[in-house]
Amino acid sequence: MDHLDKLEAQSVYILREAYREFRSICMLWSIGKDSTVLLWLARKAFFGHVPIPLVHVDTHFKIPEMIEYRDRLTQEWKLTMIYGENEEALKNKRTFPDGNVGRIECCKELKSEALKHTLSGEWPRYIMDHTTGKYIPDNNTDKYTGVIVGVRADEEGSRSKERYFSPRDKENDWDVGDQPPEFWNQYKTDFAPGTHVRIHPLLDWTELNIWEYIQRENIPVTSLYFDRGEGKRYRSLGCYPCTLPVESNAKDVEDIIEELVSGKFANIAERSGRAQDKDGGGGLEELRRDGYM
Repeated sequence: MDHLDKLEAQSVYILREAYREFRSICMLWSIGKDSTVLLWLARKAFFGHVPIPLVHVDTHFKIPEMIEYRDRLTQEWKLTMIYGENEEALKNKRTFPDGNVGRIECCKELKSEALKHTLSGEWPRYIMDHTTGKYIPDNNTDKYTGVIVGVRADEEGSRSKERYFSPRDKENDWDVGDQPPEFWNQYKTDFAPGTHVRIHPLLDWTELNIWEYIQRENIPVTSLYFDRGEGKRYRSLGCYPCTLPVESNAKDVEDIIEELVSGKFANIAERSGRAQDKDGGGGLEELRRDGYM
C-alpha cells in the first residue's frame, strides 16, 4: 500500500471502532475539505451508506456557497443532516461584527455554546426532510456521547495535542493534560459514564495528504477553494466576517497540490486567514478547551 492507502485504512478502522463502541454517535461536518474527506471515508467504511448522523453548527455567518454545497450533497448522498444554532445569541445580536461582542466571544456563543447544547439535545435541532429538501424540527433529543471530528494535528498547535479518542467532561471542556496514552494502535474507548468523547480519524493526515486524496478519489469540494479569476482562493473556510482568502492562482486540485509541494505556503499557517485565531493571543486553544472544534 502507498501512504494514502495506509492513511485511509487507519481512518476507516477508527471510524468502525467508534461506531461499534459508542451507542449515541454523530459526525461533525463543517463543510470544509477535511470534514468532507472524513465523510467520504465514512461512506467507504460502511459500504456507501453513512449510518452516522451529520451535525453542522449554523452560525448564519457562513459563506452562502458553503450552505448551498451542504444541502446539495445531503440530498445527493441521502445523508442524515442535522443542524443546531444559538437562537438566543442570534436574536440578541451577541455576534461579530453586527453586535456588541468581539470575535472570540462571538465564536463562544455561535460555535462552542451552540455545539455543546446541540450535542446534548438541550436546544432545538433541525433535520433535513429529503422529500422537500427543507429542514424541520428534529424530535430526537438524545445526547451524543461520541462525536467524530475531522481535525488534523498539523493544522494548528492545539490540535496536535489531541488523541484519536479524546475525552471531554460532561460540559465538553477539554483537559489537555489529561489525555489517555495511545501506543501501537491501541486506543482507550471505555470511559466513565457522562464522558463526552471526540474521535479524530484524520489526526495524522496533512494538508497535502487531504488534497492528494481528494484528487485520487475525485471528491467534490466547494468551489471556494479555487481561484475564480481574482487571484485569490480560500485555504480554510469559516464565517465570512472572520475568514480571508489567500493570494493564489490555483484553479483546480492539481494546482493546489503543486502549490503545496512547491513550498508556496511553507511559512504561512493554513489558518492564517482565520482572524479569530489571532484575537486575544492563543484564542483558538482557549475556544477548543471550551468545546470548540
